[in-house]
Amino acid sequence: MKVLRTVNELREAMEHHRSLRHSIGLVPTMGALHQGHLSLVKRARKDNDIVVTSVFVNPTQFNNPDDLRTYPRTEEADCRLLEEAGVDYAFIPSVYEIYPEPDTRVFDLGPVAEVMEGAMRPGHFNGVAQIVSKLFAMVQPTRAYFGEKDYQQIAVIRRMVELEGFDLEIVACPIMRHDDGLAMSSRNVRLTPEQRAIAPAIHRTLVESLELKPSRTVEEVKRFVTETIDALPQMRTEYYEIVNADTMQPITDWDQAKTAVGCVTVYCGDVRLIDNITYRP
Repeated sequence: MKVLRTVNELREAMEHHRSLRHSIGLVPTMGALHQGHLSLVKRARKDNDIVVTSVFVNPTQFNNPDDLRTYPRTEEADCRLLEEAGVDYAFIPSVYEIYPEPDTRVFDLGPVAEVMEGAMRPGHFNGVAQIVSKLFAMVQPTRAYFGEKDYQQIAVIRRMVELEGFDLEIVACPIMRHDDGLAMSSRNVRLTPEQRAIAPAIHRTLVESLELKPSRTVEEVKRFVTETIDALPQMRTEYYEIVNADTMQPITDWDQAKTAVGCVTVYCGDVRLIDNITYRP
């Protein structure tokens, strides 16, 4: 595996592979890698001739300075995992390399970016669109891989691709979970042992809510999820929204979506965790 630090190095390497008509898979990450990230790499390795993984904690998508400051950074361990997973190139740039001057672009991301995370974290999705569009322009991948834990983010990236006219396939990959059901996340390392023992209740509650769908209204299911989670020590639901899987818009009746997705954000202590579940017809 080759570690690339500059945009020029990355562009030159990718131009070489494109000249050989190699397919290129890109896995954008913010580091602190875990098996969820590695499942994306595994899929990219299966689908493409060349795999590039970026490791970059993007400051423009953090609306909370403390969240940016405390985000885990584990470059040495990340490189070891990526090499073992068969990645060809790890792109690990500095902030200045990506943003030699401020990125002032504002994307018209539309309704998919205005609810849930978009409402709770102003500017977050615009920052995501900034960094992902830069990576797409630099790498010009055949395919890019994202985890479904960030369900709304995938919809936002698809919208950005449409706006910018990028020619690539966005591949959404299933959530990876620990044996106890907790969605894998780089933030999990910040949980205390007590919090880590409680956190799997998020997924467990979502699974229990599936059984309510045939006999309960959308509002009743939402209330069940929030009240069940909020009754637990150190747990506070920021939001639980049931949305149309295609539009990301909240629904009030099950008939308003062929497939609905329940998206939740929970503070476990001061650690912000997200998860989701699909309500099928």
